[in-house]
Amino acid sequence: MLNNMTFDLVVVGGGPSGSTAAHDAARAGFHVALLDRAGRIKPCGGAIPPRCVRDFDIPSEMLVARVYAAQIVSPSDRKVDMPIPNSYVGMVDRGPFDEWLRVRAAEAGAERRTGTYEGLTRDGEGTAIVHYREKDGTPATIRARCVIGADGALSKVARDSVRGSEKMPYVFAYHEIIESPENPSAHFGAERCDVYYRGTLSPDFYAWVFPHGHTVSVGTGSANKGFSLKGAVADLRREAGLDGKTIRREGAPIPLKPLKRWDNGRDVVLAGDAAGVVAPASGEGIYYAMLGGRLAADAAMAFLRTGDARQLKSARKRFMKEHGTVFFVLGIMQHFWYSSDKRRESFVKMCADEDVQRLTWESYTEKKLSRKSPMAHLRIFVKDMAHLLGIVRPT
Repeated sequence: MLNNMTFDLVVVGGGPSGSTAAHDAARAGFHVALLDRAGRIKPCGGAIPPRCVRDFDIPSEMLVARVYAAQIVSPSDRKVDMPIPNSYVGMVDRGPFDEWLRVRAAEAGAERRTGTYEGLTRDGEGTAIVHYREKDGTPATIRARCVIGADGALSKVARDSVRGSEKMPYVFAYHEIIESPENPSAHFGAERCDVYYRGTLSPDFYAWVFPHGHTVSVGTGSANKGFSLKGAVADLRREAGLDGKTIRREGAPIPLKPLKRWDNGRDVVLAGDAAGVVAPASGEGIYYAMLGGRLAADAAMAFLRTGDARQLKSARKRFMKEHGTVFFVLGIMQHFWYSSDKRRESFVKMCADEDVQRLTWESYTEKKLSRKSPMAHLRIFVKDMAHLLGIVRPT
């Protein structure tokens, strides 16, 4: 039956993006419903930078591990260590982490609904009606003055409401969560992320080993539909000596770049993976998802206060103003450096450069391009061009 209560905002999707949007809007005094499927765990490496911890008040107990270095591995098995100076990368377990975010949203005043989104219609006054199916299969509805679609990379809200969303390009990611080794070998570090750039493990992305305290995420990704992700992960586990018990296996699409449009010009705005805000080259998404959720909530609240649907465009405008350049550069980097093992070999060699390492970590941990050292940027540009032109060859 149709519920006559009309919410100011219905958020579809209770991951980091949707939960953040629901939390911010509810805390601001809006009547919010948060609709999420039961038992969903997003396949994810779980990395969050210090800026994410600060900006979104994430308590230290949510971090299952802290990483202080990365090891980059080339096709020829060249290993480059990249210590993180004066900082770290936090690791979260998406199951408990996402639920904590949903609980926080509820404590701020959002009403939780459990179910699967099925579609959106409108009543005689043009008010949005969100249709969903409850856990037991019962059909239900929610009325909404505004809707945020934060329902993942294959967002049905986006396909139902936002023109052009069906053109989103994807990488498909797969990982296995296993028990951490009791006696770690040289191939595994409990405070180190390992990243493999090798065509046999991914023809167009990368493979990884990320520590999660008592567990480890071992995964890979590719847009090549004929590539065996499970086979690549099995090979990586054998190579890294990670033969522990497999706890679960998960796969999901990861968008490759932000959509050109995030709203329907009326009362729907997208956030998180639904909007395509996953960093190219790295596949990092949690920080960008949470920021996207916050910006979508800001845009929705501005629309609700003014009635001006043009306010919904501000979510994408603000996001791209702050991070568009980084996404563009990372997209070019992925397109070029990940295209062959010869180029991957050169890329890993570049990662040994101190300037590259320092500026990479400064940009990653604080989520902005470092502008402290213009000469370092110039040196990197010269070295990059040398590799591109073949003046410097992998050794």
